[in-house]
Amino acid sequence: MNVLIIEDEKPSARRLQRMLAKLDVRTHEMLHSVTEAIEWFSNNPHPDLIFLDIQLSDGLSFEIFDVVEVSSAIIFTTAFDEYALQAFKLNSIDYLLKPIDDDELEVAVKKYRALKPPTQNVQLNFDDIRKLLTNPLEREYKKRFTTKIGQHIKMISVDEIECFYSENKGTYAHTIDGRDYLLDTTLELLEDELEPKTFFRISRKYYININAIKDIISYTNSRLQLKLTTYKAQEVIVARERVKDFKIWLE
Repeated sequence: MNVLIIEDEKPSARRLQRMLAKLDVRTHEMLHSVTEAIEWFSNNPHPDLIFLDIQLSDGLSFEIFDVVEVSSAIIFTTAFDEYALQAFKLNSIDYLLKPIDDDELEVAVKKYRALKPPTQNVQLNFDDIRKLLTNPLEREYKKRFTTKIGQHIKMISVDEIECFYSENKGTYAHTIDGRDYLLDTTLELLEDELEPKTFFRISRKYYININAIKDIISYTNSRLQLKLTTYKAQEVIVARERVKDFKIWLE
């Protein structure tokens, strides 16, 4: 099975790719915009299945199908559940709400395999959804986290968090006042919950707030070391494979 992911948020696309790999599903390509997808479809054989985010950085993904005729099966992905009913009216295999759940993804893949071969030359009618999107909604990211301290529940604003890090199988938030709080989440789940313009995952261990970076220093093996405002517990290193994307993110 050849799979194409069309998703404008690269961390979300990579997370979906990893989840699919666990189901023995090979991702043929990852695209991140309407423009990029139109060019790709015009010059490449179409995949068996597309995981399609509804809202991309340069427009609605439906605009792709105004230009090219797609013969692939589609599973929609989006953060906006109000689109669900309309998406189901289309010739799609399934609909997944972000952050995508492992079990729901497995069910969707099994559903596709059960229906294979997919309908060719699918004719999709997006008029009803377009009418709903006269005033497009902004993607909502998490504004706060909660943590339990004794018998109390503390709320932590995202703006107060310098970085998230994993340690001893736990996920922690380090705040600007120098405190560390254990959270009931994982760095993988945070990929769909944090504003990508503000937070970047620099390694398997760290998610960094751009506003907390005081200095960036060249490090061994083409890596980078970050100095943060108050976090001093360990060296904060940008993994070599993330350096290129990190530099792009900074700009």
